[in-house]
Amino acid sequence: MKNILIIDDEEKLRGLLARIVKSEGFLVFEAPDLKSGFKKLETNDIDVVLCDVKLPDGNGVNFLEKIKTAFPLTEVILLTAFGKISDGVQAMKNGAFDYIVKGDDNDKIIPLLYKALEKVQLQKKVKQLEKRISDKYSFDSIIGKSKGLEQVIVLAKKVAKTDSTVLLTGETGTGKEVFAQAIHENSNRIGKSFVALNCSTFSKEILESELFGHKQGAFTGAIKDKKGFIEEANGGTLFLDEISEMPIDLQAKLLRVLETNEYIPVGDSTPKKSNFRLIAATNRNLKTESDEHRFRQDLYFRLNIFEIAIPPLRERVKDIEPLTSYFVGQFSEKINRKTLIVDIEFLHKLETYHWPGNVRELKNVIERSVILCNGDILTSELLPYEMQHQVDKNPKIMSAFSMQSIEKLHIQKVLNYAKGNKAETARLLEIGVATLYRKLDEYNILV
Repeated sequence: MKNILIIDDEEKLRGLLARIVKSEGFLVFEAPDLKSGFKKLETNDIDVVLCDVKLPDGNGVNFLEKIKTAFPLTEVILLTAFGKISDGVQAMKNGAFDYIVKGDDNDKIIPLLYKALEKVQLQKKVKQLEKRISDKYSFDSIIGKSKGLEQVIVLAKKVAKTDSTVLLTGETGTGKEVFAQAIHENSNRIGKSFVALNCSTFSKEILESELFGHKQGAFTGAIKDKKGFIEEANGGTLFLDEISEMPIDLQAKLLRVLETNEYIPVGDSTPKKSNFRLIAATNRNLKTESDEHRFRQDLYFRLNIFEIAIPPLRERVKDIEPLTSYFVGQFSEKINRKTLIVDIEFLHKLETYHWPGNVRELKNVIERSVILCNGDILTSELLPYEMQHQVDKNPKIMSAFSMQSIEKLHIQKVLNYAKGNKAETARLLEIGVATLYRKLDEYNILV
């Protein structure tokens, strides 16, 4: 039910208006003056206020500003017995939804209420979406408990509150864009645009147009003016991924923008200004690239104000379990099935894999495993071949006469007899399947 507050010192008129509004199915609150009206706003979730302009304890036009400051999502329709253009203009400046004259505009009140409520609902949805985005990209949403990850988050939190340029380094798939988003969402530019551009995706000509924009007729196919990412990021954050792939001559132009906040669209001659924060990312060593003249040294120094190196997943083994749990839940929900159980052997294989594709590769592996799983448990047989048959980096060296050596040989013989069937092998050995998996891994027995 929608909540409407009517503030008017004329009791009969207020009561009449309340009955009309209630007949539309709305919940109506009443107040005779501004003070009691504000108390109603503080104690109830009011969607729209119908407020008289002249009240015993003040002016509704001025009160409007107080309402919009304290309750920005609440819409206000001002009512007056004497329509004055100056009051109407000031009311709209202060944020009124509309300004109407009592008596003359009574037939407009209900349609106006519905229009105001539509705006309120839209604003609430936008606010909810913004909150979900903010929650999604908060530092608390970054999954992991390794010391390396915690150190990176501490650094990112510190630089987020500043306007400094940030250089994120690390292998492909480590989550550089996730950190860029988190830095933006925790900066003073929150609510402004976050614009991301991958510099390795486009040719030099297209990248220049995407970055700086272009004027109509600047080149074949430029049929109208186009805003570039630099303009789109004005007031917000520009994230340039794989910046090491940017051509040298474009690097010079980007450096000029960073130093002056000015840029010139392709085919134009008039400079434009854009106030944005730059976050750049690369999977290369930019110092080496600049030393070997593949990247401008002056731009490298400009970017390297605050570098954050994100460690690869193989150095963050503690993060694999919580990441796996998160992705399993995510993909189970996606295909409308209950969350699957992760087998200990499945997790062990993940934790001993070298992960060249990092978190992105882990995410893809989990999605594939969830899709392939027919039961309720994710087992190692669902993993890609190279993960199932990876060689233990630290195999145990056993004496030929040790009990372990004999046990390994016996397990291998029974496994061969059962033609690789692990359930049958476990039955013949009179041990549990989980114990068999542990033994296979312990003795580095490949199946």
